[in-house]
Amino acid sequence: MQSIFKPKFFTILKGGYSRQTIVNDLLAGVIVGIVALPLAIAFAVASGVSPEKGLATAVVAGFLISFFGGSRVQIGGPTGAFIVVVAGIVGTYGIEGLAISTMMAGVILILFGLFRLGAVLKFIPRPLTVGFTSGIALVIFTTQVKDALGLHPEHLPSGFLPKWEAYFSSLDQVNLVAVIITVVTILITIYGGRVFKRIPGSFLAILVITPVVALFHLPVHTIESVFGEIQGTISVHFPHLDWTNLQHYIQPALTIAMLGAIESLLSAVVADGMIGGHHRSNTELIAQGIANLASPLFGGIPATGAIARTATNVKNGGRTPLAGMIHAVTLLLIMLFFGKWAKLIPMSVLAGILMVVAYNMSEWRSFRSVLKGSKYDMLVLLTVFFLTVLVDLTIAIEVGIVLSALLFMQRMGKLSSVEPMEQDTDVIENYSALPRGVDVYEISGPFFFAAAQEYRDTLRNISYKSNVLILRMRHVPFIDSTGIHNFIEMLTEMEKRGIRIILSGVQPEVRKELQQYGIDKMLGTEYICDSFANALEQAGLHIAFTEMPHVRQVMK
Repeated sequence: MQSIFKPKFFTILKGGYSRQTIVNDLLAGVIVGIVALPLAIAFAVASGVSPEKGLATAVVAGFLISFFGGSRVQIGGPTGAFIVVVAGIVGTYGIEGLAISTMMAGVILILFGLFRLGAVLKFIPRPLTVGFTSGIALVIFTTQVKDALGLHPEHLPSGFLPKWEAYFSSLDQVNLVAVIITVVTILITIYGGRVFKRIPGSFLAILVITPVVALFHLPVHTIESVFGEIQGTISVHFPHLDWTNLQHYIQPALTIAMLGAIESLLSAVVADGMIGGHHRSNTELIAQGIANLASPLFGGIPATGAIARTATNVKNGGRTPLAGMIHAVTLLLIMLFFGKWAKLIPMSVLAGILMVVAYNMSEWRSFRSVLKGSKYDMLVLLTVFFLTVLVDLTIAIEVGIVLSALLFMQRMGKLSSVEPMEQDTDVIENYSALPRGVDVYEISGPFFFAAAQEYRDTLRNISYKSNVLILRMRHVPFIDSTGIHNFIEMLTEMEKRGIRIILSGVQPEVRKELQQYGIDKMLGTEYICDSFANALEQAGLHIAFTEMPHVRQVMK
């Protein structure tokens, strides 16, 4: 357990903190806390929950992810990736259902870490992550069009295409003031941070626009008019768990866990590249699980590692988990003492901030580069993208993983082959010494289910003029149960045709599998050879033996 769960904070604490490190982490934490404020509110509102739930998540989950995490600089909290998931769960199961699903996801994430699945999750193919991330970005942008244009249709559909149809049918209700506020917010968010280096653009947009809207009573919706007062406290609440309905929350919990694991480890990898570090993936997963177990108890929503806030932390000098904990404390202080003013923030300001977030999430450059790559990657990318946008993120991830696995196995199967050895120059010299009636073939690549049928068919269709067939297996790294099954069928068929099979260069792992299934006894242990020279010797002995007169008479 100790080797699996080793939080970075405790490792660094043992080595000691320098005064300069503490100062740097303090400054970085405060800045990241200010950056996280508008994002936490915006992500909560976009997810269909009250703003304080986003703040509570950033405070509680953000602190725990840094305290228990396996990364030096990871910043945790609510992220844009969860907007689609949270909104869907709230719409179907309500706030209580979201809390239960999030806590179940926390348990699943802890199990991921305990079973050392951190390394496995790193192998999620990039076309899949780019596909669902770009899809989520488009969905987030779509959800913000209503507030960006000041539209308030009577009934806004949940589907992507019906939602745009509702927007177009409501264009006569566009609020020009809301449009102007959205455009100004986008401009300040993008360019404000370049002018005022220490003040994030999104926070600057709130500071500039919110007082103007309040003073001049501009006709736009605010957080207060939509959600009411923002609670300036954090309280503990235990969700009511109905054990009879627990099975309903398994799928949303798995979605939260998978998405949280992928996002957090991607963020940790990005952070490693920025600081030249190395995160502990299993520890990070366990920390994410602890955070998602605790977050709903304080009224929070799902949390994961946030790439943008993590990068902000690094750029501002944060180098240890202390910065992430200070970021959480900063948010808590803002929530307690200034939370009541957050209710005045216009919804169109949050829409503008989220549209910038959606653009940054879209990874359009990566999307374009994948489209220029192999047809397999392009198929995975487009499938996951369109399923995320038009159907459901859960289905998109499930289909994407299965499709990626199938395409990978197909490509691996194509790398596997059975070829006659006259094409292999390293044994040409030996061919002058080949006994008459001996054929040599080489099996290359893994002998697994995707290639097993092809192996069997190829060997079956060989025009056998020989009494002995040597199969060189030096380039076969492993063989699975399907390969074993087809191999046994092939051996049985060869035996009926009077053809002796000799294996050459069998690797230890493959030999172990052959022995486990009794193929060594079926074939004869003397006919499983370590080298090609030994195989030739056995072939010569077999030919000599079968050509003896009394043996021929028995065989007839």
